[in-house]
Amino acid sequence: MKNNLKKIAIVAMVAVVIAACKKNQESITESQETVKNSDKVLQYIKDLGFPAASIVDNGNEFIVEEDITFPKNMEIPANGAGAKTEQYYTGSIVNSTKKLNIRIFVDPSMTSMGSEINSAIAQWNGVPNSTLRFSVVTTAPYDILIKDENLGNGVCGQGQFPSGGSAGALVKINKNYIAGNSFAQRARTICHEFGHCISFRHTNWSAQGESTATNVPGVTGTDALSLMNGGQCGSGATVLSTKDKNAVAALY
Repeated sequence: MKNNLKKIAIVAMVAVVIAACKKNQESITESQETVKNSDKVLQYIKDLGFPAASIVDNGNEFIVEEDITFPKNMEIPANGAGAKTEQYYTGSIVNSTKKLNIRIFVDPSMTSMGSEINSAIAQWNGVPNSTLRFSVVTTAPYDILIKDENLGNGVCGQGQFPSGGSAGALVKINKNYIAGNSFAQRARTICHEFGHCISFRHTNWSAQGESTATNVPGVTGTDALSLMNGGQCGSGATVLSTKDKNAVAALY
């Protein structure tokens, strides 16, 4: 009987060791895959035209132009990027099905700005000749998570670009930092970051000294009234300009 118990104990120990080794091996493999994808994401960002010096490594994501984020595990668009010289967006947009209902989940940390979020959504949904639509959902599945995050002084919010035909998956709002702004300006910050989630770059990229961006087909030139101008948190346009709306209609 004792011998049988010893054999069972030995078998159990061996099984635990094997399981532990397997788990550790899986972790190593997963980590290696993350590193490989991170390298691809970094190259994708460079191919979009962002110079290496402007790319900030922020742990699980890369940041460019202060408020545009690229998760290191993001899906790279199948057609790649390539530096563009003709339009003001990334070239990767929300696909024809998903654009009809881009679902936003409001993290509990942002419920106090529910009215501002709804105001921002109404602006995008109200663009003439566009089938782009946002909606708020209270449970999964969803396309965009909007949450509060301390991004430091000077950064009001951050948003991700579209990937794999889906809208950028995350919007971060520096809620305490923008709390003293007017309602219209707080809603403007949220609306601006949603703009990044559907592919828009900063309209005033040149004046901001940012990497070369490109015009949406048929909608060219700078626009002082654009809500997608960067570096204007607390002072920028609070409604989508005529050119902003024309660009949305052109893409969606």
